[in-house]
Amino acid sequence: MAVIEAKNLTKRFRVADKKPGLWHTLKHFVNRRYRLIEAVREVSFSIEPGEIVGFLGPNGAGKTTTLKMLTGLIHPSAGRVAVVGQTPFQRRHDFLHQITLVMGQKQQLIWDLPAMDSLKINASIYRIDPVEATRRIDELAGMLDLGEELQQPVRKLSLGQRMKAELLAALLHRPRVLFLDEPTLGLDINAQASVRDFLRAYNRQYKATILLTSHYMADITALCPRVMLIHEGKLMFDGSLDALSARFAPYRELNLEFRHEIAREQLESYGEVESAGGHAASLIVPRDRLTHILDELRNGFDVVDFTVTDPPIEQVIGRLFRTGSLEAAAL
Repeated sequence: MAVIEAKNLTKRFRVADKKPGLWHTLKHFVNRRYRLIEAVREVSFSIEPGEIVGFLGPNGAGKTTTLKMLTGLIHPSAGRVAVVGQTPFQRRHDFLHQITLVMGQKQQLIWDLPAMDSLKINASIYRIDPVEATRRIDELAGMLDLGEELQQPVRKLSLGQRMKAELLAALLHRPRVLFLDEPTLGLDINAQASVRDFLRAYNRQYKATILLTSHYMADITALCPRVMLIHEGKLMFDGSLDALSARFAPYRELNLEFRHEIAREQLESYGEVESAGGHAASLIVPRDRLTHILDELRNGFDVVDFTVTDPPIEQVIGRLFRTGSLEAAAL
């Protein structure tokens, strides 16, 4: 049975339709006009227990709005949604005990108190026995490589330490489902890697289901076998990263080694020359002409060796978002 299931999930917001300027402000005050913005449009998907799924899209695509509907913070305008078998916006206690939402730009720890004090407050809210709460804090702190930092005021912690403490607080009640919205936002490379390692270990140990949004593709490629792409409120793709790259990468990278020195201008008619110098060159070529171009190169030059690689996944996804359609991106 799916842990998360959405069917034609839709959210519309009514916003003021007002032009700038004093006159239009006064006019709007007397005669208010509104327009509807469809932030999420008929999105459908299901996620099985223990899956880690990446949820990707440009700013304003509808990612955070979808997460807020899945966690019950806002009511959908249309469609159905169920998380752990319950309707999120009803906000029942049993539902809230089984989920958590971590937003990289928000915090729940009290700024001027030691992180440990906030953790004890969270344990009390979730009615966790003090002895059990201490055991869980010690276990999660060990996984997150936190120690004395928990005794310091939150304002004195580094951004990476604070994010780890936020994760600890969010997972103290052992939720079955984790909704993570940009959990590595602003962190340095080492802190990002540490958070990713923790999430991977937590998923493996507790079989937690994770829905992750991130603008860092390293988070997605390291953690998420499956990705969902949303653009202008509509779900564009739902499948594996490998399938996404195989279907929508518009070109291939061709790396060549020649027996004799080669000049850039000798290769410009074969494709986009990324680099050329000495005995090596790298070309970007359309995927549907790869075999033909390679045959021409081998007939025209003394090619010692070659390799063909896919473009980086962020380039593939970026093209999907720029074109706004699967058909155009595949061309």
